[in-house]
Amino acid sequence: MTFQTWWLFVVMTFVVSATPGPNMLLVMSHGARSGLRAAVLTMAGCMSALLCMMSLSAAGLGALLTHFPVVFDALRYLGAAYLAYLGYKLWASTVRRPEASPVNADEPTRSGASFFRQGLAVAASNPKAIVFCAAFFPQFIHPDRPALVQFGVLMATFSVIEVSWYLIYALSGHKLSRYLQQTHVIQNFSRVTGGVFVGFAALMAISR
Repeated sequence: MTFQTWWLFVVMTFVVSATPGPNMLLVMSHGARSGLRAAVLTMAGCMSALLCMMSLSAAGLGALLTHFPVVFDALRYLGAAYLAYLGYKLWASTVRRPEASPVNADEPTRSGASFFRQGLAVAASNPKAIVFCAAFFPQFIHPDRPALVQFGVLMATFSVIEVSWYLIYALSGHKLSRYLQQTHVIQNFSRVTGGVFVGFAALMAISR
């Protein structure tokens, strides 16, 4: 591909990745509530889902969603339901555990695998990610040139930009952890993030 094509992809990916969405909010929330390890595992889950989706896109996922929009709608509604569930869990935890004080008090037994699975599920059901992988990403692959090389360059570029933004959000969340040592602060934080997740779910459900 030409340098101009690659640079356009870099700029567009930078803007899309920087835009706050369910993936970034989840990474930041886990960084704030459970520490950097949890945020990194969440990032790994998100990136695993995104890279799989990009691979499927190269194999023809975009054509499938174009000819069978009901598939996209099904994914969209499942994603909305899952985000609403996450939002409810965050909100309900502040009601069930009013005595929780430190950042990790409301989820002391969570395994690392659970953070990975949650990141995987949120990214896989995120319509913005689906549209990016199925509709936006393939447009930068020139059909008359070796597809594998182009695919590798674009995937590597995307991974660097996306992970960089994940780290920014994770570190921002981790810095918030010092303010979440008081019960009322972590309760308010959980309510706000839970409400935002429900808001994302509503937007996801009504988006076309």
